[in-house]
Amino acid sequence: MIELRDVTFRYPRSKNPALRDVDLKIGDGEFVGILGPSGSGKSTLALTLNGIIPNSIRGAFSGEVIVRDPRTGKTFKTTETPVSKLSTLVGLVLQNPESQLFNMTVEDEVAFALENLGLPREEIAERVEWALKVVGLEGLENEFPPNLSGGEKQRLAIASVIAMKPSHLVLDEPTSQLDPKGKREVLRVIEELHRAGTTVVMVEHDSRFLFRKADRLVVLNDGRVVLQGKPCEVAERVDELVELGVRVPHSLLLSRALGLPPALSPQEFPVSAVRKG
Repeated sequence: MIELRDVTFRYPRSKNPALRDVDLKIGDGEFVGILGPSGSGKSTLALTLNGIIPNSIRGAFSGEVIVRDPRTGKTFKTTETPVSKLSTLVGLVLQNPESQLFNMTVEDEVAFALENLGLPREEIAERVEWALKVVGLEGLENEFPPNLSGGEKQRLAIASVIAMKPSHLVLDEPTSQLDPKGKREVLRVIEELHRAGTTVVMVEHDSRFLFRKADRLVVLNDGRVVLQGKPCEVAERVDELVELGVRVPHSLLLSRALGLPPALSPQEFPVSAVRKG
């Protein structure tokens, strides 16, 4: 569980807060999608979830972010817990995978954080093997990371995070720089991790995947939570989303134009027509 209580944050030399009075609770095993226009605070929110804000990125911070380890029941305030500890509970994958990759081989990349945790060599080897298998990179252990495709680099970034066995995984626009094939590969991994019980929080500008797969959507604007609910509930307010500048699925726009109930995907059009009829 991650809970934000009245969180406000302003970057140095910025007049306006990037987050304003945010209250949000993310349940264990939940898949939460974060939507909003550019500059709405989505990435800033992601950085608060494992303490990078305010511990590493400084600024004017108020409120509380509390992380509970579902395996032990212990709770941690991000302002009182080192990022190194929080990262074993809340893994963070950034938009640009190359900003997280700096070792000479795929295997070394995944092992790096585990070595810093001081884990036994045998356990490190087991975790590296497991993480690479989960993301579909087994057999590439000796590859030089810069030689990988975009999708492979992002999957490697995910592997290096999940190797620490975090109970929560936060992804900040993980597919924004990928071609369609790479995007499909990464989204497949995210789905599989959620099905295996990982709590997933995903920031995404392209909302199609989140409308189909998320348990709940949270919409930000000007640093505030302005809308949240199940995808089918948020879809009922498509006009508000469009006005905010959120990229909504074409199926939603088309079903609205045809006077049909909201269709979260093209496959839902027959269902929408039946519901109207």
